[in-house]
Amino acid sequence: MTDPQTALANCDTLMLDMDGTVLDLAFDNYVWKELIPSEFAKLHGMTSEAARKQLFAHYRSMQGKLDWYCLDHWSERLGLDILAIHRTVNHRIGFLPGAQQFLQTVSQKDLRLLLVTNSHPDTLALKAEVTGVTRFFDAIYSAHEVGHAKEDQSFWHALKGAEGFDPQSTLFVDDTVAVLQSAANFGIGMLVRITRPDSTRVLRENSRADASAESGFAGVESVAELLR
Repeated sequence: MTDPQTALANCDTLMLDMDGTVLDLAFDNYVWKELIPSEFAKLHGMTSEAARKQLFAHYRSMQGKLDWYCLDHWSERLGLDILAIHRTVNHRIGFLPGAQQFLQTVSQKDLRLLLVTNSHPDTLALKAEVTGVTRFFDAIYSAHEVGHAKEDQSFWHALKGAEGFDPQSTLFVDDTVAVLQSAANFGIGMLVRITRPDSTRVLRENSRADASAESGFAGVESVAELLR
């Protein structure tokens, strides 16, 4: 298992997820679990609870697939302007605690810094507009532009072809176990999981040790811990 205390010093390429790794997943959770169900309920004359039940079933059926992350897919399927809904609460978009300072520090280090995200390009553009997050990175790879979600091995093969990175000297940080497992299957040498992707919620497990034991990946609450 990766040692978070030494991983940064040992990597030549640092790949970071965006939502739940450097940006606060609280925004996405609010939009998808509260705001969109509320708008869907209004559109169809349903109760909020009925709308949540129906939408969450749709969400579960799509998780891990590229369309799950696609605003166009959900706009068409739900009959809502999903990007416009995001924009109504863009003041909620922000960095996770310590993440902006972390990016400022690592962007000055002698390593290749990549943003590797499943986020739809429109969402990515909105979040970059609000936070300026993309300015820290040497390159940005969106699953939609690659053509495969990070859960798919094809994503990693395409990324390797574009970047030519050495998997064994690469550190990848993400909050999603399925994505980390996909990276592990590809052969990424150092893998770290964020255990508190949403600052408004408790840790996904009770402790870092529990996080490691359950997921099989080293866990840190914040990317800032990698600098210690």
